[in-house]
Amino acid sequence: MPGSGFLETSPNYVINKTVAARFQQLPQPKDKVQVMYVWIDGTGQDLRAKSRTLGFMPTKPEELPVWNYDGSSTYQSQGENSDTFLYPVAIFNDPFRLAPNKLVMCEAYKHDHTPADTNHRKSALETMIKAADQKPWFGIEQEYTLLDTDGQPFGWPKTGYPGPQGPYYCGVGADKVYGRDIVEAHYRACLYAGINISGENAEVMPAQWEFQVGPCEGISIGDHLWMARFILHRIAEEFGIVVTLDPKPVPGDWNGAGAHCNFSTQAMRENNGIIEIEKAIEKLSKQHMRHIMVYDPNEGKDNERRLTGKHETSSIQNFSAGVANRGASIRIPRGCADEKKGYLEDRRPASNCDPYKVAEVIVRTVCLNE
Repeated sequence: MPGSGFLETSPNYVINKTVAARFQQLPQPKDKVQVMYVWIDGTGQDLRAKSRTLGFMPTKPEELPVWNYDGSSTYQSQGENSDTFLYPVAIFNDPFRLAPNKLVMCEAYKHDHTPADTNHRKSALETMIKAADQKPWFGIEQEYTLLDTDGQPFGWPKTGYPGPQGPYYCGVGADKVYGRDIVEAHYRACLYAGINISGENAEVMPAQWEFQVGPCEGISIGDHLWMARFILHRIAEEFGIVVTLDPKPVPGDWNGAGAHCNFSTQAMRENNGIIEIEKAIEKLSKQHMRHIMVYDPNEGKDNERRLTGKHETSSIQNFSAGVANRGASIRIPRGCADEKKGYLEDRRPASNCDPYKVAEVIVRTVCLNE
């Protein structure tokens, strides 16, 4: 029943969010902190989480204990040797349980303490350390789509389609945007958590939205974006809505979803940095397929449905670049071209990309000349 505080799950069982909130108001012991460990599972795109109680207030990840979980239930190990380890790497404030409780981004490691197959952070961090003197900055525009639990885009008619794209992008009004409450809740929750979220907007397809994370230097872009995704899924859960990062959730004449990556080095941001931007684009042009292979979790298969050359995308087969061109692989924003410095936008990464992998391959190509 919308607006009642009740979430119906079966004819005989109803969750009352108002009743649940009463228990969250119980006083928390001063010597106890709830910490939720968050990690990437074996799919490379889904997140898992579990909580523990600590007797101290953690201020940095090194203070937190290494923990373990059943990797056979997350597509990361076999049942006969299932213990998989969690190494805390980044701490955020918990917008659900509130202070002093924490959310912790973790790396996953196998039973022998080697990185899990979908732990791409370790390699990315090593790359960022090598390029630290160039001060690489990232900003990622995360697009996503809201779905009902039946898999239908939220707010769409159950039979047929909404009107053609046009009025929905950055739209206002109940006939143009669907799910703004989730978006606003997510925005505020990310700010509370300490995530460097820089904005949000309604996207071209109805029920599709975008938030932006950055600028972040080095490995922090992955930590902040993954935790922002976790918070988004968790908030949508409260509303009984599903978030999908599928790059093409609706076939046909509808926009797909990307994770456009804005990138710069210190030299690009300085006067006449446009020269360095153009050099970077030349390097990227020679490594196009290498990047496509890591810009979604399925080695380009997901992006094949999205990068068609239509709906503000480039062709997956051909590299292109241009000023203010949203149909190019790499866009130089008009303001950067005019000021002759700034950043470039790589529009190829899919919405379900791993930001650790995206950041790493860009730095390897542009900064380390690999």
